[in-house]
Amino acid sequence: MIKNICCIGAGYVGGPTMAVIALKNPNINVTVVDINKNRIDAWNSEDLSSLPIYEPGLDEVVAEARGRNLFFSTDVDKAITESEMIFISVNTPTKTYGKGKGMAADLKYIELCARQIAEIAKTDKIVVEKSTLPVRTSEALKSILDNTGNGVKFQILSNPEFLAEGTAISDLLSPDRVLIGGGTDEEGTNAVNALVSIYEAWVPSDKIITTNVWSSELSKLTANAFLAQRVSSINAMSELCEVTGADVNEVAKAIGMDSRIGSKFLKASVGFGGSCFQKDILNLVYIARSYGLNQVADYWEQVIIMNDYQKNRFAKKILTTLYNTVSGKKIAFLGWAFKKDTNDTRESAAIYVADALLDEQANIAVYDPKVVKEQMYNDLANLNTRKVEEIEAGISVFSEVYELCKDAHAIAILTEWDEFKEYDWKMIYENMKKPAFLFDGRNILNGENMENIGFVYNGIGISKNIE
Repeated sequence: MIKNICCIGAGYVGGPTMAVIALKNPNINVTVVDINKNRIDAWNSEDLSSLPIYEPGLDEVVAEARGRNLFFSTDVDKAITESEMIFISVNTPTKTYGKGKGMAADLKYIELCARQIAEIAKTDKIVVEKSTLPVRTSEALKSILDNTGNGVKFQILSNPEFLAEGTAISDLLSPDRVLIGGGTDEEGTNAVNALVSIYEAWVPSDKIITTNVWSSELSKLTANAFLAQRVSSINAMSELCEVTGADVNEVAKAIGMDSRIGSKFLKASVGFGGSCFQKDILNLVYIARSYGLNQVADYWEQVIIMNDYQKNRFAKKILTTLYNTVSGKKIAFLGWAFKKDTNDTRESAAIYVADALLDEQANIAVYDPKVVKEQMYNDLANLNTRKVEEIEAGISVFSEVYELCKDAHAIAILTEWDEFKEYDWKMIYENMKKPAFLFDGRNILNGENMENIGFVYNGIGISKNIE
């Protein structure tokens, strides 16, 4: 019976996942550890609006479980020592150096965790991969743990997350499935059953799938690849819709009603972002190439190529529509997060559209309800395409939307925040430069209504002439 759980990594996956596990298992002590003191302090803040990540409903879960059986700490060694089960939920970014640069997952943080666990552990542990990892990572983990430890026995499980940011809490409370991969011998089976029992506190048994470790690891990459593929597929059709007079929303509705296809992830947009889709597909491409499966790799790489093209196409449309120059023009960005209901900006389309427009010397003004100015500057700085001074000179951040849009030549909607639909668009139009251009990168507004107000409206996959 598991009484103490440790999770290494207090980020977008570790924090919410452990909060829900603690909520549903009040008899288990759950400690989330991270070496980032500022992040842990934020998790422990009495002001629940100051949690380090924004996720609807997360504050309520934390409020109920924190201090009872949910704890946040920087004392990693103590948490490892006291736990019977350790979740590894650290970042696995795409490598920026060496072999596999730009495609393979960087596993240095995973290995550091494994070595720390091996060094500290004095009793048998179940180690759970929660981070998204390449196939057969558990093999490397077990090798490190078994060969550098203190004679302690370790069982390695794969338990990938299938959370969508913005709906993570509801996804955790009512998951489509929970996937657990482990060894097939007696000890491996016992470890799998221990984790199954934790989830059975609230998840129906028929939604808990057990597999071997390799199937579990590959299932996560495959799921993200399939979802991203759908987004790139509808975005590929969006340009065809624009030149033929079709409406991508009507096309998506028509094909989505086919039970063989379904309606999810058929929303045309400026492109997908987030921490998983691009990283996981690039990882999948790298794995396929490493096994000499070049046709497989080329197939999945096209999903990324199409996504990059969609972002570039959106920026180019702004440029060409504004008479082939945005130099010195104020372009107002509504949204910077990669999707609504999160403050995560990783791989957000806004970053790349802004970078392209800064190349054209545009003056970009940004408003996002959850993303702070420093994060926006960091996102652009991480592209290494320009100096910090250039970024700060070219990007201004606003906390008030009507001031943001005042005297703007164009507005670009980059995130589908619900509040954007409720604005007084007539007032916004009246205070803009004329003609007033509106580029709806998320198709959240009624184009006909915007045209009636006076905007020159451009949606994704919608023919310019709205009838």
